Amino acid sequence: MKVVIAHNHPSGVAEPSQADIQITERLKKALALVDIRVLDHVIIGEQAVCFSERGLI
Repeated sequence: MKVVIAHNHPSGVAEPSQADIQITERLKKALALVDIRVLDHVIIGEQAVCFSERGLI
């Protein structure tokens, strides 16, 4: 199984924070335990930022 994680930044600034990067890594490790692969993490603000496009996944 595969998933895409998404959340919004109400401030409108979609740049990933260090906390976003850390929680993504924690989610990847936890989901891997049950054979689920994280394909991407999308942050939505005034624009959308995809971790996969930035090499963060």
